[in-house]
Amino acid sequence: MLYSLIDSKEIFAVILVVLAFFGAFFSLRLFRGVLPRDHGKDFAIDGQQSAGKYTGSGVIFVTVFALVCALVVPMNLERIIYLAGIYLSMLSGFLDDSAKVPWGRVKKGLLDLVIAVSMSGAYWYFNKDAVANTDILGMSLDIPPVLYIILGAALVWGSINVTNCSDGVDGLCGTLSIISLATAGVSVMLLVGHDNGFVAMIGVMILCITAYLWYNANPSAMLMGDAGSRAIGVLLAIAMMKTGSPLLFFPICLMLIIDGGASLVKISCIKFLRMKNFMKNIRTPIHDHLKKNAGWSPTHIVFRLAIIQAVVSLATVAFIYF
Repeated sequence: MLYSLIDSKEIFAVILVVLAFFGAFFSLRLFRGVLPRDHGKDFAIDGQQSAGKYTGSGVIFVTVFALVCALVVPMNLERIIYLAGIYLSMLSGFLDDSAKVPWGRVKKGLLDLVIAVSMSGAYWYFNKDAVANTDILGMSLDIPPVLYIILGAALVWGSINVTNCSDGVDGLCGTLSIISLATAGVSVMLLVGHDNGFVAMIGVMILCITAYLWYNANPSAMLMGDAGSRAIGVLLAIAMMKTGSPLLFFPICLMLIIDGGASLVKISCIKFLRMKNFMKNIRTPIHDHLKKNAGWSPTHIVFRLAIIQAVVSLATVAFIYF
């Protein structure tokens, strides 16, 4: 809406930054009283330290993200669908955050699957030419529509869950998500170049997460909960498909995958493959292992994993550019 009224790109950028960062910053301060309180997590290391803190703050900063995108970012039907999927993922997470009895894995998994298939199908529908030239390990492949939608849905579902599982140390999920989103945005610009509206959406989310980190820095005053992490996961997955090289998900989101993905792998192997001793001496998510077994402080965990991800991200961007 506002985009069509603004002639200067510089003024547009300033308005976007002000609305996104300060909108999220002051909204989190003003409306945090409506958020549920965390009950603590018995299964997590130091999980009871989060008891009593505001949780589900993703409902606030993701709402600001959606409003700023709708007002400032040039919208088309494709971006509107993505925005709806991100917001619905946030809502499902917030309902879980605020429920007296946490939702089970099956219920959450099915909701994630519906959103994942929808987002993957939407990407295929609006980007058929790009799908026909999907880059896999340097080879341009024309992947059949049904197979692409299935693989894309797996990417979205996986991204939602690894991002969600990494949200267990103050500042960790937000910091890693900012680095991964920024790298994804740069990758889209380098590999695609023309989708400035979607890159602007990534920028808005980064600014909203940055405002949230003001309150989530150790020791945190509030937590994003499933409401924030699931929405971020959806946007990250769409960004990976937007690059035309979805396997970039692995280096660009490496620390999220290692930290949160370890839980998914361990649970799957124990529950479905009956491998009772699989990763027996490794706590998951990995940040729990680093805290309990390696003796890292929360600050060590955030900074060190962020440094590793930043180095890998810079190497990935350099590889794409050169």
